[in-house]
Amino acid sequence: MDHVETARALVRARFPEARAAFLAGSVLTERRTPNSDLDIVVLLAGPPAPCRESFVHRGWPVELFVQTEADWRAFAERETAARRSPLLAMCAEGLLLTDADGLGAALQGEARARLAAGPPPASPTELEDRRYALTDTLDDLRGCPDPRERAYLVADLLQRASELALLAGGHWLGGGKWLSRRLAAADPGLHGRLTEGAAEAVLGPVGDPQRFVTAVEEVLDRVGGPLWSGYARR
Repeated sequence: MDHVETARALVRARFPEARAAFLAGSVLTERRTPNSDLDIVVLLAGPPAPCRESFVHRGWPVELFVQTEADWRAFAERETAARRSPLLAMCAEGLLLTDADGLGAALQGEARARLAAGPPPASPTELEDRRYALTDTLDDLRGCPDPRERAYLVADLLQRASELALLAGGHWLGGGKWLSRRLAAADPGLHGRLTEGAAEAVLGPVGDPQRFVTAVEEVLDRVGGPLWSGYARR
């Protein structure tokens, strides 16, 4: 538990006036690696909040997110509107390091409730725009003879297809590894088909994209099928 004690001591030393603080991220899970950092959210009554900082402390990479309660709520609203909220996840799933006045427990409860409620639904227009973009890029992949270009197209399609599947299912989005984790939690079968197909399309002996194409088509079928001819925006 050295990571917990290190985080707690860091907060005490740098922010003795903290109203609350959370330790979050992969460091608290079985996914912890030698490169895992200490993601720490600190709630203050005022300056120096809001600010953020990255540094190394006692051999641990640290990312500090320092906010007031008002900052926290503003960030949560903006992130929720974008359907991805790392702040809510850090506070909902994180470890409460200190809680001077009950704010930490209150925000943790609120974060858990908001995450459980899910993100705002995607509008029909947004889903249609995403269907069109995914269809158009998939057509590019089908006709791509260049293995280098194929790698970029597959990467783009993997992100677009994963996001569309999550949006259509009413799930939270994520970036990078968190996009993978969100889809794996929401639909492990589709996650496997997309990721394994993507690897085969890029790394296979002949770079065969058909398995990946089929998985992307599955996502399109869930939202009404491919869309290209007849699409218009004015």
